[in-house]
Amino acid sequence: MEGRNGGVEEHSIPRKPRLVCCIGDIHGFITKLQNLWSNLETLIDPVDFQTALIIFLGDYCDRGPDTREVIDFLISLRSNYPNQSHVFLSGNHDFAFAAFVGVLPPPPDGSEFSETWKEYTSSEEREGWFKGDGYEKMHLQGRRWAGTIKVKFNVTKGTEYQGSIYDAGPTFESYGVPHGSADLVKAVPDEHKKFLADMVWVHEEDDVCIQTEEGIKHCKLIAVHAGLERDEAVDEQLKTLKAKDTRVPKVGPLSGRASVWEIPKELTEKPTIVVSGHHGKLHIEGLRLIIDEGGGLEQNPVAAVVLPSMRIVRDTDKLAK
Repeated sequence: MEGRNGGVEEHSIPRKPRLVCCIGDIHGFITKLQNLWSNLETLIDPVDFQTALIIFLGDYCDRGPDTREVIDFLISLRSNYPNQSHVFLSGNHDFAFAAFVGVLPPPPDGSEFSETWKEYTSSEEREGWFKGDGYEKMHLQGRRWAGTIKVKFNVTKGTEYQGSIYDAGPTFESYGVPHGSADLVKAVPDEHKKFLADMVWVHEEDDVCIQTEEGIKHCKLIAVHAGLERDEAVDEQLKTLKAKDTRVPKVGPLSGRASVWEIPKELTEKPTIVVSGHHGKLHIEGLRLIIDEGGGLEQNPVAAVVLPSMRIVRDTDKLAK
């Protein structure tokens, strides 16, 4: 429709929804990450891809052998794709890695990280918490991450533990030091420490489009590694996550399971996408998106979901170039 001055009236031009891509847990597998990225680049229109919002859902480290290379790749994205927006959520594994190398923000009330141990000391012997240099001032999750678990077989995953309850051994080795060595603090480059320090615990978008059976729907989006606790006030959870409140020994939205699986009821009144990784599953139910098909297992693919189309892309997809 032409305006009075012969121009096109602004409201007559439909605005194309911005492309949003949410990438599941990578867990130290650089080849999977590279293949997935290549598939996304092949599948998505170049103009859309160059300006896309890319949300990484956390857990970049542990289990796979290439944590150092994975973080190098992620750091390089901002210079290689300057018109994209990149969000790097902290997963529970990344939180623990950051805790060990000393880049978590201090507790806001001035308390010591040793306060986070108290509730869980009954697990210390079984999990073999780290007791090397610097442990006295370390958050609980850093000690668990670098510890040496006494039980060797993970019944839930059907795999051997790799060093600790977090399977952190391969991360240490990717930086050239043995599991549980305090030398990792020196071995991790400063730019990697900055990456770990800068990770966000939650990300919100006010207007993201998603394809539904009724057509395109405009929604709010909340991205958080595990999900939001269904029985706690959402505003309070978001406040804690945005503040990176490290007084909390175990951050439920980064590490919970059943308690964060569903969308909290109070968010169902206004259409809200809650997207996460963490759970070792690909699960899509309404606006609840769980994108972690890999689960850190070598034989499983790493997946991403592309919005608004809701297309699932995997590193194993064979796409025509």
